[in-house]
Amino acid sequence: MRHIDLPGILPTVVVLFMLAVGNLMNISFEKALLMQTPLNRESSQVIQTYVYQAGLQQAQFSYSAAIGLFNSVINLALLVTFHLVVRRARRGQVM
Repeated sequence: MRHIDLPGILPTVVVLFMLAVGNLMNISFEKALLMQTPLNRESSQVIQTYVYQAGLQQAQFSYSAAIGLFNSVINLALLVTFHLVVRRARRGQVM
């Protein structure tokens, strides 16, 4: 199992884990928005609902675009970091 199965499925595991890391900053926007009420809005605010509220309800388009861009930059940094970790792991240089 250690010499055949695990090396055989390792590329699939890496791809699935990379997709999961890329989706880490995303949350289902619709569920979060539909579950919000005026009573719990302050404690249930996530990035996507905040961008929606600031951009469309308060008409602060540039501010909400900047927040969305910052979210994407953080996602990109996470993916690049994960890619470097996987590359080092393949070479056997992991801590």
